[in-house]
Amino acid sequence: MDTKVKARIMDNSKIRRTLLRMATEIAEKNRQIDNLVIIGIETRGYYLGQRLAEILKQNEGVDVPVSALDITPYRDDLDSKGKNQQPGKNEININLDGKDVLLVDDVIFTGRTSRAAMEAIFDLGRPQTIQLAVFIDRGHRELPIRPDYTGRLLPTSRRERVEVHLKEIDQVDEVLITEPKEIIKKK
Repeated sequence: MDTKVKARIMDNSKIRRTLLRMATEIAEKNRQIDNLVIIGIETRGYYLGQRLAEILKQNEGVDVPVSALDITPYRDDLDSKGKNQQPGKNEININLDGKDVLLVDDVIFTGRTSRAAMEAIFDLGRPQTIQLAVFIDRGHRELPIRPDYTGRLLPTSRRERVEVHLKEIDQVDEVLITEPKEIIKKK
């Protein structure tokens, strides 16, 4: 489906400032920062988690471990017929028992991805706490899930999409609002 860009919301400098603010809030809330573990939801949540960990290392002098989490087997919107939904792809080499887990995602919409991620985390261990950090909160929640840390609240219509582009994957840092192009039918 073809999309058109409606607005460019953030560029590299705004993304950097937003992550710096989020990292400061995370450090303030987590006084025992050496007990913190960052789990980034693949794909962009992982890279945002790495960036947050780097800022925490620079500002707090603590190496916060970061790992990626594939929530595909835990999604509730996949057709379960004929699909193997057994966990196994997640090879997190961090003991999560008793840890303060910071779950990081790029965009929160319905809350279903966050729910799936929490299920996956509980299959991997029993953390002391799970906190949720999202870069963009676009509203439209279907589940009672609210982030502990939000980079930016960006109300959108259901038709619109929020795209977070990161240098590590997309060769550019930016946040866009897009929507499907209208298909004009010829008579």
